[in-house]
Amino acid sequence: MSPRGGQRALAHALLERHGETFAAQSGIRVADTPQPLYQVLVLAGLLSARIRASVAVAAARALFDAGLRTPRRMADATWQQRVDALGEGGYRRYDERTATQLGDGATLLLDSYGGDLRRMRDAAGGDLGALRRALREVPGLGPAGCDIFLREVQGVWPELAPYLDGKAVQGAERLGLPGDSGKLARLVGPDETTAFASGLVRAALDRSVVEDVREAAGA
Repeated sequence: MSPRGGQRALAHALLERHGETFAAQSGIRVADTPQPLYQVLVLAGLLSARIRASVAVAAARALFDAGLRTPRRMADATWQQRVDALGEGGYRRYDERTATQLGDGATLLLDSYGGDLRRMRDAAGGDLGALRRALREVPGLGPAGCDIFLREVQGVWPELAPYLDGKAVQGAERLGLPGDSGKLARLVGPDETTAFASGLVRAALDRSVVEDVREAAGA
């Protein structure tokens, strides 16, 4: 098999075995509409803390199951309701601080963008740097959280694609794939980039993913 063919085999094995997006894992059907975009933002903030991804996903599900699916619902909930939902998902180490950040972030989105992240995107005027700066204004959303959000919404905000950030590239290098985002993106179809990015991040976070994919691809 040619080197290129070997890379494609690895990419396809990764997609097949570990390519579920974190949004899908959290029960979010990503679309270019306000509610799912906000849910991805919440998930991104939870995932960016120093806590297991599985716990962050469970916490996001618990928040959404509690009805906190929109900025208005999040802002109107009490601090204790947010703490309780986070605790239900096992997100206990950061629950009090995160509950405050979720409330403050929802209020900021309502006041600045009418609760619609598409308005934030439009205000950035196609400037990725400006969009990242606007996202960074959301309490609790640091550089890692911005990357997670942008990775997960690139399928419905195609002007971002391919969005393969440093963590995805780290996973690629562990798999023996190119460390260049453009070359990586060409290993999969345009509609597979988001799932591919999620798989690459899992490879960066968990060496057993690397071993599983390499074995499946015969690498």
